Amino acid sequence: MTPDQIAVIGLILVMFALFAWNKWRYDVVAVIALVALVALDAILGGEKLVEEPKRVLEGFGHPAVVTVAAVLIISRALRNSGVVDQISRSVMPFTKNQLPHILSLSLVVMVLSAFMNNVGALALMLPVALKTAVDRQRSPTILLLPMAFASILGGMMTMIGTPPNIIIANLRVELTRKLPEDFIQESAFGLFDFFSVGGLVAVAGLLFIVLIGWRLIPGKSHKKPGMESLFQINDYITEISTPADCKWVGKTVTEVEELVGEKMAIFGFIRKDDKVLPPNPDGIIQEGCRYVVKADPVELQGLIEEHGLHLSKEMRHRIDSLKGENTGFTEAIVTAGSPLLGRTRTYLRRHSGNTMTLMAVARQNKPIRKQLKEVVFRVGDVLLLHGKTPEMDDTIADLNLLPLAERELNVGTFSRIGLSVAIFVGAIGLSMTGFPMTIAFLGAVLAYILCGILPLRDIYREVEWPIIVLLGAMIPVSQAFQSTDCTGLIAESIKGLTGALPSWSMPWSMVSLVMIVTMCLSDIINNAATAFIMAPIAVGISSTLGLQPDPFLMAVAVGASCAFLTPIGHQCNAMILGPGGYRFWDYWKVGLPLEIVIVLIGTPLILHFWSLT
Repeated sequence: MTPDQIAVIGLILVMFALFAWNKWRYDVVAVIALVALVALDAILGGEKLVEEPKRVLEGFGHPAVVTVAAVLIISRALRNSGVVDQISRSVMPFTKNQLPHILSLSLVVMVLSAFMNNVGALALMLPVALKTAVDRQRSPTILLLPMAFASILGGMMTMIGTPPNIIIANLRVELTRKLPEDFIQESAFGLFDFFSVGGLVAVAGLLFIVLIGWRLIPGKSHKKPGMESLFQINDYITEISTPADCKWVGKTVTEVEELVGEKMAIFGFIRKDDKVLPPNPDGIIQEGCRYVVKADPVELQGLIEEHGLHLSKEMRHRIDSLKGENTGFTEAIVTAGSPLLGRTRTYLRRHSGNTMTLMAVARQNKPIRKQLKEVVFRVGDVLLLHGKTPEMDDTIADLNLLPLAERELNVGTFSRIGLSVAIFVGAIGLSMTGFPMTIAFLGAVLAYILCGILPLRDIYREVEWPIIVLLGAMIPVSQAFQSTDCTGLIAESIKGLTGALPSWSMPWSMVSLVMIVTMCLSDIINNAATAFIMAPIAVGISSTLGLQPDPFLMAVAVGASCAFLTPIGHQCNAMILGPGGYRFWDYWKVGLPLEIVIVLIGTPLILHFWSLT
């Protein structure tokens, strides 16, 4: 190997290790890799790994990056118009029996994921699933995992269904540019070019999940039917008063919170007219003041004795009063794009001000009752929040949290729904005529804004900026991987390892191998990063074997979408971890058979629809 190849392969191996370590978010790792690439290029003499260092940031303007951002925004517009809610309402009659219940929700999520961001599709249907689980007295465990897997499968069906497909489609021309003339591709994959394979694979995967997959989840992992909340509010909330001999008298609320630490949190001041207000951090506590507090039942009695507090006997009445017109409790999931990731309660307090209080955190269906200030938020954590309802709703949206509370379905008006669908269909139709898809989708975004379907404040809120940064930073790394011929080196090594196979089985074996390796990587690192690295390797393998690159690119597209083995493999898997009460091995028990089914079905489908010669 040349020094250039050693540097690039070493960088990618370190990057993979950091992705798998999951200590830093994937966009941070990608930026580290980008900076390291430029530094290594300078050390090696310049223009060895990066052709023009000053243009290293041009990846952020790559059509794949812009298309992903546009698809995310369009997803929000479709949600705002009421299209998805209308579909959700139509599902309700099919939830009476168990199998139709699982099938109907999973099918809707799968179809939606084909045309909008799959994480967004799952987020929209998750409250519907939880509500119907309670109504039908069924465990949400048997619903959420099939829905999450269905959302991933749905992304395979079209080019815009998932970022890996968009990446593969746009890299098709770049990766084949230096191949022999017969193998050069003049255009990117079209919107529905993925459907012939991805659509059939998705249907097969859905049938497996609905008929067999959910049965593989151990029964002990199931939450109790009808369980509406991960938290028992009575265990956390009570009312106290401060008599004359109370140690709190004369101190500020902030001083008291420092005094009691994590054992108790003050989140409501009760006025004489029994109205509950957020406590003033600088307010002086006087004799006879009443407060609503959160405390661990184990610690409560000791706190009462130590500080000279009185406990009200009207706790239940006070809790009910807090659920009145302006205040209430909400459970919300920490999503992959939330700014809370990797942060603590301090950030939540600073961001929300006095409008919202963190009451408890549940992780994998287990409430975390103590030392909330030390809890570092993860994807899938369920937060129990209390606050003023209007302000809290805005804060939850700003923090990109997914509320689990029962919601009213906004059906919308026919004209609004019809216009929204017409704009989207128009953009798709325009792209199918040869018009650049990126421009067509940006035009759709502009149309949604001008028609009032998409408020300006939602544009940047809905863009998942970590994935945008990841894509923009990974493009130069992928280009360095290709320019140093690391792809050819790896392809030759793989060909040597499979030299003992019969010649007739070589193409089948290599396509399957590419798909399996891509699956394995996608289970531990971001699927977009996987696509960027595996796509050049796949084309290198096809070139070494003297075969067309398209079947191998399709194998990467399918494999990159198949992240079923771990809760960290895909954002959808992480999103259901808390509400479903799943364990790590639950994903493995269902996901491994599903991936085997996909390989067995996907390989012959790829070779049938995409010629090797």
